[in-house]
Amino acid sequence: MNRAPRVVIVDDHHLFRSGVRAELGEEVEVVGDAGGVEEAVAIIREERPDVVLLDVHMPDGGGVEVIARVSSEQPSVRFLALSVSDAAEDVIAVIRAGARGYVTKTISGAELVDAVRRVAGGDAVFSPRLAGFVLDAFAADRSQVGQPPTEDPELDQLTPREREVLRHIARGYMYKEVAQRLGISVKTVEAHVSAVLRKLQLSSRHELSRWAVQRRLVSLDGP
Repeated sequence: MNRAPRVVIVDDHHLFRSGVRAELGEEVEVVGDAGGVEEAVAIIREERPDVVLLDVHMPDGGGVEVIARVSSEQPSVRFLALSVSDAAEDVIAVIRAGARGYVTKTISGAELVDAVRRVAGGDAVFSPRLAGFVLDAFAADRSQVGQPPTEDPELDQLTPREREVLRHIARGYMYKEVAQRLGISVKTVEAHVSAVLRKLQLSSRHELSRWAVQRRLVSLDGP
């Protein structure tokens, strides 16, 4: 791509969005920014950028939600995750959703410009060590293609509602967001998460997310 890529920046911190604008300079054309999912979807639909720089976790949802809302209607828009998190479950979830790359917020301005240009041109871009997560995950996916479903005693002990909550938590939603989506109280969500952690003998939501990703419970099909 010879012209400057047109970019939308999505992050819930205004100062961070301003800093990214400054770092990108004149190398790209920033056509808009957003602090949440709804605002991001509206701007992307209006501006039709080449690349969306996308935070993974935001109060009203996250990068996976934004991609799911606009990728089918605007397939030419490419997404590059820009996150403070380098957790495997975050990387895998957003790439499975359709992002073309994932870089962490420790990246320099020059490296970010290069990443945006490469993604706009169709390349996949990852910060060092993150590509391994994706390769491992998709290698596992390919190895399971055509295989009959197998029983999972751990998964079988969860109730349908606990599985729903598990999928939402694994995709990065906060307890309040899960409660709103499922029409239940925050305390009920907390109770379900505690039950899941106890049944699976896990100690944190990060372990829970990793467990869900390993069993391919997190996908584009939604929670």
